[in-house]
Amino acid sequence: MARASTTSDVFNAVAEARRRDILDALAEGEASVGALVERLELAQPQVSKHLKVLTEVGLVESRALGRHRLYRLDAPALLPVQRWLSKFEQLINARYDRLDDYLTQLQSHPEHASNDQPSNDQPAKGSPS
Repeated sequence: MARASTTSDVFNAVAEARRRDILDALAEGEASVGALVERLELAQPQVSKHLKVLTEVGLVESRALGRHRLYRLDAPALLPVQRWLSKFEQLINARYDRLDDYLTQLQSHPEHASNDQPSNDQPAKGSPS
């Protein structure tokens, strides 16, 4: 049975670590395949294969410069990933805010800190003694 393509969209394309490395490199500016090969210490066919995938999903664009091709990141193509991750960023920030509130409460009322959490000496409620 043929393996399903893992490169059909931006999410699947960035799931591969080497492709993320290439995107990181291109975030610093245009680069040729040769420059990416040198920087990432990968074989030229590997870099070309990954660039093809990234180009097909719209994350990378290229232009001819003499006999060379220069590749560049098309950052707006990452917006679907950013939007999806922003939901988790909000969740994480809300949890940090609650932790900050709890720590502020502990600092303003240190006498209650030992009553809020079981000590290492006492078993937690419902646990066998």
